[in-house]
Amino acid sequence: MAKTTFAEEVYLRALTGRLVGEDLLASYNKVAVVSMKNIICCSTAAAAEASFISQTGGKAWHFMVEKGEENSIAKQLEEYDSEAILLLFGGETPIQEAKELFSKLLEEMASLDIIADIVIHVRIFAAGGLDEAIKNEKVKEYLQKRNVYVYTFDLDNGMMLVHEIEINDGITLHRIAELPITCEHANLLNKSLRDKKIAWVEA
Repeated sequence: MAKTTFAEEVYLRALTGRLVGEDLLASYNKVAVVSMKNIICCSTAAAAEASFISQTGGKAWHFMVEKGEENSIAKQLEEYDSEAILLLFGGETPIQEAKELFSKLLEEMASLDIIADIVIHVRIFAAGGLDEAIKNEKVKEYLQKRNVYVYTFDLDNGMMLVHEIEINDGITLHRIAELPITCEHANLLNKSLRDKKIAWVEA
């Protein structure tokens, strides 16, 4: 059980979103950010958009999705025609609901064969959301044609790790970048996920 307050959890997601927008998405000119309609996901989305626009001068748009809206959002994504799509699923929503919504949106994106790089948030990936989604052969084949990425964290060394995802019989991660995070970010991650502080932050 996390020992962080809800406000700290929201702030933690904002710190993560800032890094995603400034660094991970920095090579793109136009991005779409898709999140669930909850506070935590939207805080990550807002920070990612703001930092991306500030850092690059590019265009970003936030799409919020709920159950039953997956087809509509996929059509909007097709029309928006971004170079990359950031998928933020999880937050305070029950994880099974998040996984189902994530899988359904990917199914709708596959039906439209939306051409864009796809970046997946660590929460839904770690919870098995992608494993669940690619049980649908249409989704699996669609993602095999796209550049798909996920970011995770090295909690002990204070790094965001960026991986390219290879999908064949299973899922294989290929690390392509390591992004240092601030002491504040590292401490909040460790407090949230492992209820501890880390020695190098205190040094």
